[in-house]
Amino acid sequence: MPHVLWFDARAELPFPSDPSDRDGFGRTGVPSVGCRSSAGPKRRYNGRMFRFVRAYPPARPAEGPVLLLQFHNGEFVHRREAFSPVVPGPEGMVPRLFVGMLDGVPCLAEALPESEALPEGMRTVGLRSLYGHIDEAYYVLVGYAAQLVRWQRTARFCSVCASEMRDVTNTWGRECPNCGHTGYPPVSPAVLALVHDGGDRVLLAQKPGWGDRFSILAGFVEPGESLEECVVREVHEEVGVLVDDPTYQGSQSWPFPHQIMIGFTCRYRSGEVVPDETELSRAEWFRYDAMPELPPPLSLSRQIIDRWVASRRNSGN
Repeated sequence: MPHVLWFDARAELPFPSDPSDRDGFGRTGVPSVGCRSSAGPKRRYNGRMFRFVRAYPPARPAEGPVLLLQFHNGEFVHRREAFSPVVPGPEGMVPRLFVGMLDGVPCLAEALPESEALPEGMRTVGLRSLYGHIDEAYYVLVGYAAQLVRWQRTARFCSVCASEMRDVTNTWGRECPNCGHTGYPPVSPAVLALVHDGGDRVLLAQKPGWGDRFSILAGFVEPGESLEECVVREVHEEVGVLVDDPTYQGSQSWPFPHQIMIGFTCRYRSGEVVPDETELSRAEWFRYDAMPELPPPLSLSRQIIDRWVASRRNSGN
């Protein structure tokens, strides 16, 4: 029995985690070679259950209707009159990229030529702006497809010897037939760190251009360090304080363009708050009952903040 991934509008993370446990999965009329599924909880969007099964080259979809996700200059293409995430494809269509099956329907993705005008009646929208305008199950799919389309565009030639790359069977990897160099779609890990004082206050920061919005601290993981070490380093570099007890809170795919966000809470230990002016405009302590403007619910950072606030309210303070 294969594992499957279900999407749920009521789930905390609109970009579900992608466990590494994958089993071969076949459907009637769909080759099982290269078609896999991702383990995950049952989830529901707008009263409907959605199941997404990932596909890998050289898998091909069965003939019939498809969902076609198009991108132009890195933005998602949709109908002008509605934020529709899908365009019916012709029967028997050979896809640019077959990314998987959503609720039993093959999902294809392609990048339209950047130099050409959009088809009649279509427009583009950035992935960040798209959230909230389409079902979250489709939003997850669009983010996944966007990363694969970008990878295919940027991995055409070997970064070592400049030879043309070729597919690695049953993966999205690309290999060089000349020198043997192999690459895979990049995933850049970054930590999120909610710093609290062990009581009712949380340390939030603001970047230039954010207006009145504050959020928790964030930074990319560097070679040779653990996620917990990254939390301690990033907090100290960005606001000058020392922290301990980094505690994992969750993760979230963040396709802007290919991050994986890993969230933590940590406790303030010592030091004076001095924001790094090259990255931050302000950093301040806030009580749980007097919070500033926060990031939208889409982001893992907001979800971590909301959980911390709820924990303080439930503590009876």
